[in-house]
Amino acid sequence: MNVLALDTSGPVCGVAIADETTVRYEGAAVNRFTHSVSLLQMVNEAFAHTGLTVGDIDLFAAVVGPGSFTGVRIGVSTVKGLAHGAGKPCVGINALEALATGTGAPTALVCPIQDARAGQVYGAAFTAGLPPVRALADVAAKLDDYLDLALAAAGDTRPLLFLGDGVRPNLARIQERLGARAQFAPPHLAALRPAAVCMLALARQGEQVDYLTLAPHYLRAPQAERARAERLAGGGV
Repeated sequence: MNVLALDTSGPVCGVAIADETTVRYEGAAVNRFTHSVSLLQMVNEAFAHTGLTVGDIDLFAAVVGPGSFTGVRIGVSTVKGLAHGAGKPCVGINALEALATGTGAPTALVCPIQDARAGQVYGAAFTAGLPPVRALADVAAKLDDYLDLALAAAGDTRPLLFLGDGVRPNLARIQERLGARAQFAPPHLAALRPAAVCMLALARQGEQVDYLTLAPHYLRAPQAERARAERLAGGGV
């Protein structure tokens, strides 16, 4: 089964094609261009380098969030269009689970975090594996509140391995709270790997849906909607 996976949920724009035994193509771009500029060029490159066409893809996978509101919509919309045109199913993959799949940590609790801005992170916790075993549900929370949850999930002595784009802006506070129990993935393993999305898609192919059903996974409303709700609550228009 050939899987095409797209990720635009964070700062990395990622594309991969894989089957059950081989990653046939993987590309990840961190550059000054928006994902809407890079993504289709990378998809075309994936097909050119593998010799495959959209008709050879059996399952389309998109990272559906949590993550950047605009970024998630770009990837999900692209997969919906490709799946519709090819007449093939698609599957949504959780960004935090995909992050946890990209690194091996047999003893640590894997703690992927994304920068949710506004003083918050999107976070979860897993035991490493394929797929990872979830130890904490996705949350959008202030860093200290998330760390409280992660520490409770880890128990008294287990180390916690942090990765994702939420680490850099919160590094000092994580080290202050956890000391030697805090571990950090090296840079080449700290970002979401599109090949990991393919592997999760293969593991979760029983959850495939049609293109009309695929939808983003948001943990909170977009900023514009939150601002409007605040205005309405205050009697504004």
